Amino acid sequence: MLELALFTQAATLIATAAEEAPEFHGPSISEFFPEAVFQIGDLVINRIHLIQFLATIAIVLIFWLGTRRMTVVPGRFQSIVEMGLDFVRVNIAEDILGKKDGKRFLPILTTIFFMVLFMNITGVIPFLNIAGSSIVAVPLLLAIVAYVTFIYAGIKRNPAAFFKNSLMPSGVPWPLYIIIIPLEFLSTFIIRPVTLTLRLLMNMIVGHLMLVLFFAATNFFITELGGWYSALGVGTLAFGFAFTLFEIFVAFLQAYVFAILTAVYIQLAVAEEH
Repeated sequence: MLELALFTQAATLIATAAEEAPEFHGPSISEFFPEAVFQIGDLVINRIHLIQFLATIAIVLIFWLGTRRMTVVPGRFQSIVEMGLDFVRVNIAEDILGKKDGKRFLPILTTIFFMVLFMNITGVIPFLNIAGSSIVAVPLLLAIVAYVTFIYAGIKRNPAAFFKNSLMPSGVPWPLYIIIIPLEFLSTFIIRPVTLTLRLLMNMIVGHLMLVLFFAATNFFITELGGWYSALGVGTLAFGFAFTLFEIFVAFLQAYVFAILTAVYIQLAVAEEH
């Protein structure tokens, strides 16, 4: 009976300690579905939508201020804006499409690059802390724009040759076209916009979850547990800072990849044969 009483008391103490011990709450997918900030009819606006609006306003404001009074000898701010525009023009548009087609499609490539960049970079800005491209609307919209531009460029150049080159690659024996044509249709007209969307979306989702994990763990170890656990908090803080720098790199990289893939698709559309 004594052993049973001691066992019961020990079990009660352990259960009480477990209930009183602080719990770590990691990030979840629910963070990408925040509550509405306000609603206009059926239109629901949440925190991520406000961040998207802010990023769009920032793009317009920066380029308006940087180009409204352009001078032959540019100032510091104009030089930064021109460097960004020249990067897209030289390294994406002209490098992939050549000078003629590069100039023709430069506006759409520039818009895609800077829209992705500004939407991505909000994920590491304090008090925003989530990318505007981390919900499907933005990546899907940009993928549709790239997809429509690709089809428009091909049809504009030569409608018959565009669909023939897209679905019937040269050098393939005729009997194999029975298999090749459905596969090329699936790859070119279905999978491309899907992969463009998912590549950007998944990178931003994973990046946000990792940052939240590191900094939430830092807060948990230092403020909730304390003691020697604070050393673990210092470690997670260092990882969080390093991953923040990595996320800045990823924000630029994803903008570059999205824009350059769009340019490659356009180049395939306007090519005589591929």
